[in-house]
Amino acid sequence: MAKGLREINNRIKSVKSTAQITRAMQLVAASKMKRAQDTALSGRDYGYLLADILDSTLSCIGENDYAHPFLHYREVKTRGILLVTTDKGLCGALNANLYRLLADIPKTAKFVAVGRKGAQYLARIGRTLLAEFPVSDRVEFSEIRIIGEYLKNQYLDGAVDTIEILHSRFKNTLVQEAVLQPVLPLANIHAMVEMTRARLGGNIASAGRDEREMTFEPSVAEILDQLPFLFLRNTLYRALLEAKASEHSARMVAMKSATDNAQKITESLTLEYNKARQASITQEINEITAASLMR
Repeated sequence: MAKGLREINNRIKSVKSTAQITRAMQLVAASKMKRAQDTALSGRDYGYLLADILDSTLSCIGENDYAHPFLHYREVKTRGILLVTTDKGLCGALNANLYRLLADIPKTAKFVAVGRKGAQYLARIGRTLLAEFPVSDRVEFSEIRIIGEYLKNQYLDGAVDTIEILHSRFKNTLVQEAVLQPVLPLANIHAMVEMTRARLGGNIASAGRDEREMTFEPSVAEILDQLPFLFLRNTLYRALLEAKASEHSARMVAMKSATDNAQKITESLTLEYNKARQASITQEINEITAASLMR
């Protein structure tokens, strides 16, 4: 019986140690989560305003007045997907939800990965990985500029015919939605923006198209050449901010659940230990009583 008590006591110590680790991880994730959530939510208004400006401006320009490779459809032979996952695990089903969407993407697609988990998964299932980029928890815009430049070159060189982002969109602390967001081409940017607004529950108001007549000086091309690429970089930036907010939120929730489960297991093992100890004491008393009666 003493051996059984030692085993139960060792298990209690092990579970308590695990609970301390998960509790610490929960606090770290919670400290990062608030900042990441605020940053992700604050950038939405600017992103949709930029989309409205681009949409309104393009609607005032004739096809013969301005041509940009980002604005026109072409035959889609190879899809280009930016897969945004985490570098570490212990974040619940966040990455698994992305992998479920990835399973429906044709095998001819080519991928660029942000996050080691995604790169490892693509290698494991034999998908084409063009490049992998690291992104810090703070998601610096300088990091996004490098990714945007690479994706732009792949699109312009014809290596891929679309640019899409597979990432986790932040809704709230408990809900993160896996989405496949189309970015290029921008032939129907208005529909893209309205679809995203509808998915977010209509919380972001549309500025509407500007119907006023516009005059561009010195020329349309000189003014607008950088606008589509700015929209691409901003879309990448917002997607990665929301992915980081989703990651910290999911990890905080997962670690809190693990901590709560560890506490429940500790309580159950403590009750089992007390019962075993009581049984051991009762057995010893019975043995002493039986020995005294035999005298």
